[in-house]
Order: sequence, then C-alpha cells, then structure tokens
Amino acid sequence: MKLKQELQQRTLQRLSPQQIQVIRLLELNAVELEERIKQEVIDNPALDETDDEKTAKETAAEEGGDNSEDGGGGESSDDGDISLGDYLSEDDIPDYKIEQYERAQEESQPRELPFVGGSSIHEHLLQQLGMQELDEQDEKIAEYIIGNIDDDGYLRRPLSAISDDLIFQVGIDADNGKLQELFSMIRSFDPAGVGATDLQDCLKLQIEREKESDTKRNAEKIITEHFDAFIKKHYDKIQKQLGIGSQELKDAIRAITLLNPKPGNIWNSSYSDSGNHVIPDFIVESDDNEQSFTLNNSNIPELKVSPEYVRMYEDYQGNRENRTKERRDALMFVKQKLDSAQWFINAIKQRQETLINTFRAILSIQKEYFATGEEHDLRPMILKDVAALTGYDISTISRTINGKYVQTPFGIFPLKYLFSESMQNSSGEEISSREIKKILTELVAEEDKQRPLSDDELCNRLQQKGYKIARRTVAKYREQAGIPVARLRKEL
Repeated sequence: MKLKQELQQRTLQRLSPQQIQVIRLLELNAVELEERIKQEVIDNPALDETDDEKTAKETAAEEGGDNSEDGGGGESSDDGDISLGDYLSEDDIPDYKIEQYERAQEESQPRELPFVGGSSIHEHLLQQLGMQELDEQDEKIAEYIIGNIDDDGYLRRPLSAISDDLIFQVGIDADNGKLQELFSMIRSFDPAGVGATDLQDCLKLQIEREKESDTKRNAEKIITEHFDAFIKKHYDKIQKQLGIGSQELKDAIRAITLLNPKPGNIWNSSYSDSGNHVIPDFIVESDDNEQSFTLNNSNIPELKVSPEYVRMYEDYQGNRENRTKERRDALMFVKQKLDSAQWFINAIKQRQETLINTFRAILSIQKEYFATGEEHDLRPMILKDVAALTGYDISTISRTINGKYVQTPFGIFPLKYLFSESMQNSSGEEISSREIKKILTELVAEEDKQRPLSDDELCNRLQQKGYKIARRTVAKYREQAGIPVARLRKEL
C-alpha cells in the first residue's frame, strides 16, 4: 500500500454562534423560554424587558429610532432598537480582547450557591436517625450511608465502596461489621423497603413487616424462592412448586403487587407536582368550523436593547480624546453586551417565526382532527410532510415540535401526538397507525386475561376488521402502545 498526497476541494457549512443560539432557543418550550429570557436579562445589563409593547415603542420614539422591520441577523431591529452596524467604527476592539475582559468581569462577580427547598426521603431518614442513641462517629457513618441512598429509596452502591469513601473523604475507618450494623438499622426505618439493594430485596423488606398469615408466608416464598418465575408470570409453575390452590396463589400475588417498588417516590411525587403542570405553546380555537391558533406568549416579556447602554456606547465612541485603557475596556464591555442583546432579540423573533410557520403547516394537515377531536380524523403525518410545507429542514421540525404542547377545545396534547405513519385498509383508504394502536388497545382490554391474545391472534383480529397488517408490524405497534407480550398480560 502506497501513501500519496492529493488536494481536495470541499464545501463545508459551519454554524455561526447566532445560528447555534437560535437552534437552542427553538428546542425550549414556553416555560423553559421564560426562564431563559429571565436569566439573559439578569446576565446582560444591555437587555431590557418591558411588559407592554406600547412602552417599548414610546421609548424607541424618544430615542429617535424608526419602526421598520428587517428579518436580518443583527443589522437592524424593531421598535427603535439601535442597529450596531450604524455606530460601530473601523477601529473596533478584537473579539479575543472582549472575551478576556468578559471573563475578568465574570470572575469578579460573587457566586450564588444553589438552594433546594422541600422535604425529601433523606431528610425523613435523618430525622429518624436523630432519634437513635449513637455516638458521634457512628452517627457520621450512618449519615454518609443515608447520603448514598437514591431518590427511589435504594442503596445501589456496595458497602465496600462506601467504606473506601469514608476513609478518603471523611477520615473514618469503619470495618464491615460496623457498616453492616448501621445499614441494618437504616433498613428498619420508614418507609418500609428503604435501603434495599434491588427490587427483590425491596419487596422482601416490605413483606416482612406484614402481619403473620398464610398469605404473607406464601408471598415471602414467592419473593425469596420463585422471584424469576414471578416476574415472568409463570404462575402455574409457582402454584405447582408451592403446592397451594389457585385462590391462595391469587391472594399472595395480590399482596406482592400492593407493595411499593420505589419507596422514595412518596417524596419525589410530593415536591415535584408543581413541575407537572403543562403550559401549552400553542392555543387552537374553533369558530364555525374554522380553526385559528395563537402562539402562547402570555408570560414572554417584550425585549429591547437598553437605550442607556446605547447612549453610553455613543458617548465613549464620540469622545476620542483621552482614550485611556480604562475607557477602552469600558468600550469593549459595552460593545459586547450590545451585540449580545441584539443577537438574543433576533434569535427570539426567529424562534417565534419558525414555531408559527411550523404549526400553521400542522394545522393545515390536521384540519379535520382539530375540528372534531376524533382520533379517526387524525391524518397520517410525518416530519417530512411538515418540512415540505414550511421549507425547513426535517431536523428543524423535529426540534420545533419536541417538548411542545397544543391546547385545543378538547384537551391539551403534545405535538408529537399528531404525528403517525400511514397505512391502507382493505378499502385502499389512507389511515393513521394511531388508529391501529387504538384498536390494539381495545382488543387487549377485552381479551380473556387468563388466555391473552398472542401477536398472531391480534393480527388475525385486525385483518378481520379490514386492516392488512403483518404480525411483525402488530408487534411493533403493540410495543409502541406500551402493551406487554401475551405472557406478561396473563392474570389468575
């Protein structure tokens, strides 16, 4: 093999920092965008927000700005925002100098430490630990063990690793016996199952605290001796090996299924509920079978470049006497902040425009669905269809719909819900794969749980309803609908 050199001419496309900023903003939903804008206003003093557009226009008029629109990237702005291209001189400071000055400014600012409020499983365990009679060293060891318990309530790290950490990080040399003693004490705390090392251990810890009965004893044997058969729902095998009746088996299985596989979720759900509220990004309204939509900007403030910073920059630029290092440093700082503010405003506007154009295309495709809300009116639609209508790249459409929600007269739905593949029924009509999944769900809901339908049987039922579909496609749609295989759907 010989090595040789050759010249190649290639065209490469690189994203500018402004384009990267637009892409990142596009991925945010309404709530995330609001937080991002708040943070940008805090970080950049040259960026102002106003609660009403009128105020922004009045300020612009006072500054002598015009109200012309331009979709360009940073050379002009709306509502009187000063274009940097209008006042930047030829002797602008190099970018690397700006970066150096900006880093120095950031390093001089005090750092705020994050604070997390609300109760947690760790606080609950520490409260119980405080009621134990332990010496100072044992208490520190126990606190360290509790700190390694995850939010689900499990200790997934071996005690040997915790022992090593105690030596190097806390300076305590605890032998395995002491660690095991304190760990056992923590496992006796509430909630039952805390400190478990895996699911089987978690269920075992909980069932041990139940009142003595035949059901408890059978459940314990299933968890400790037949756990693999239990999770695979091989109930006939379990019943035969335990030598018990079908009703006794049902009672034991029910006792196990009532246990909590994640004890720590009691706290996780309690303090995270506030984050579960969905804020729609689009609002669709219907009037006389005509649909219209608006972009939800109710909590998004109006942004503009700070007039004070513009005046400050012009003052520094106009005063060419006494060009000291301090004044040049100030000029660098102001210029960088003005640039950043204008870029951010333009990126927000471009994001809004992309969202509006994308949803307008979606609404045109799914017009019948938004009129009725009936799932059978949902047309097959993929990213490529929306990209063809908007002229955007498929990746742009993907970022635009990801994590976004739409409010309709019949509920709030994620945009991804509106997308599905197409199929043909026996009449040759184009139907959505979502309709197939709905029928699959109905068939499974109506099946005999002691003899659940296999994929082949589901395929036959669908074909009887006029849907020509292969068994492997049935399996794919069943998995996408979150329906387990027949064996795991079996009940006693």
